[in-house]
Amino acid sequence: MSTIKPMFDRVLVKRVETVTTSPGGIIIPETAQDKTQSGHVVAVGSGKVLADGQIRPLSVQPGSKVLFGKYSGTEINVNGEDLVILREDELLGEFCDTQSQATCTKQQVCC
Repeated sequence: MSTIKPMFDRVLVKRVETVTTSPGGIIIPETAQDKTQSGHVVAVGSGKVLADGQIRPLSVQPGSKVLFGKYSGTEINVNGEDLVILREDELLGEFCDTQSQATCTKQQVCC
């Protein structure tokens, strides 16, 4: 079984499952569904390489729930699992639960 460790400022994300029924109970066919723009971080790279050669660690960690652009990243399949690999700067925000709102930084989206 192989695993992937993203390089440098890349993040490996597993999309959140799409909703297959409408609020009224109508089943939405797969062809009519949009891909979700949020997911859970599976793995992160070592960090962004700065101009002076130093490495800045990424602001997200495995397990974080993030929001990304509709056409961002590259879709890959690893061990039968569909994942998206993207750069940290393609992430639009990180979701925080209500208990940890006090620890959210300016870069994160707090609910």
